[in-house]
Amino acid sequence: MKVDVLLGLQWGDEGKGKVVDVLTPKYDVIARFQGGPNAGHTLEFDGIKHVLHTIPSGIFHSNKLNVVGNGVVIDPIIFMKEIDALVKMVDNINDRLVISRKAHLILPSHRLLDAASEQAKGKQKIGSTLKGIGPTYMDKTGRNGLRVGDIETPDFKTKYDNLKRKHEQILAQFDFEYDLTEMETEWLACIERLKQFSLIDSEHLINNERKAGKKILAEGAQGTLLDIDFGSYPFVTSSNTITAGACTGLGVAPNQIGEVYGIFKAYCTRVGSGPFPSELHDEVGDRMRKAGNEFGATTGRPRRCGWIDIPALKYAIMINGVTQLIMTKADVLSEFGNIKVCTKYIHRGEEIDYLPFDVLSDDMKPVYEELPGWKEDLTNLSSIDQIPSSLNNYIEYLEKQLETPITIVSIGPDRKQTLMRKSELA
Repeated sequence: MKVDVLLGLQWGDEGKGKVVDVLTPKYDVIARFQGGPNAGHTLEFDGIKHVLHTIPSGIFHSNKLNVVGNGVVIDPIIFMKEIDALVKMVDNINDRLVISRKAHLILPSHRLLDAASEQAKGKQKIGSTLKGIGPTYMDKTGRNGLRVGDIETPDFKTKYDNLKRKHEQILAQFDFEYDLTEMETEWLACIERLKQFSLIDSEHLINNERKAGKKILAEGAQGTLLDIDFGSYPFVTSSNTITAGACTGLGVAPNQIGEVYGIFKAYCTRVGSGPFPSELHDEVGDRMRKAGNEFGATTGRPRRCGWIDIPALKYAIMINGVTQLIMTKADVLSEFGNIKVCTKYIHRGEEIDYLPFDVLSDDMKPVYEELPGWKEDLTNLSSIDQIPSSLNNYIEYLEKQLETPITIVSIGPDRKQTLMRKSELA
């Protein structure tokens, strides 16, 4: 049995959490493969909204195993707050959740380094969530990091003190005041609680489950255009958010990847700094933000909004090997009589239909085509056959442009507001 992958194709916030929740009944194992508490996966059902940061989005389903993979970075404080919120709704959470020993730990001093570095950048800041993600991955690649498995060793406190001391030496170079004591006390207490969970060698578990015929879904965080290698560098996250990241973040061989579900919004959003060719700085963008409730699930920051970007989507589909597309937030565009689609860019005076290397260039303007909107409330529809013809035309237009089937359309935040579609391209 091969491992299926689900990931975002834009700048994150595409609705991955909801879709994982919808697809979970088809799977036995849901596994997060990268990122950390900078993720905010929102699920809604029974009139209640849930936001997950580190824990996989299959946690609300009984008899499903949720794996925090080796490619994830974990802040024990945030993780335990998430657990405390879940135990009120999820029975036997310890039986549903396992954690890779090879996942790296976010220290309190990592968060301080993140904040100090971002403050020092001033206007050049990258828009970090200040969760310590970047410094943790830096220690990982610098071979200095602490891993979950280290908490089982007798010299863990020594390892912790050594890394903290290194961080304090770096912090001394910044004009930055901090008090580590209170953060550290809470962090160490949460480390003790973390020991109560099943800590595993996740690469063995994933491959054994796969060989046993179990169905596995790898859940990505952030989005393709935030990938450390292929995103809009340097305004990116610190991990590989693409399909290849599922291989390294879970220990899955490339030839064992099956379906790749690519999720995108019917328009575009971005949080923080960085290029956004189709961004709207006008009343239309404000209406889009309000209609879509576009505020970060992790940070609460208002998201930048704009029309859908075909060259960027085609790039993301290519990089990931997407086999099926899932379009979310189609209901938000009910707000507009006409809908624009960015099909090309004017870049350095020339018309191009691909993402260039210097995507940061100010000399990059979108070229639009315009399609009729539907101006109808979609949120109460129960079948894809009920959608307005203009929405169906929009879907078919995107399929033709992207050369990939759109098999699911989301029309609201609740898990019930999901329409299954059998595409002619499938």
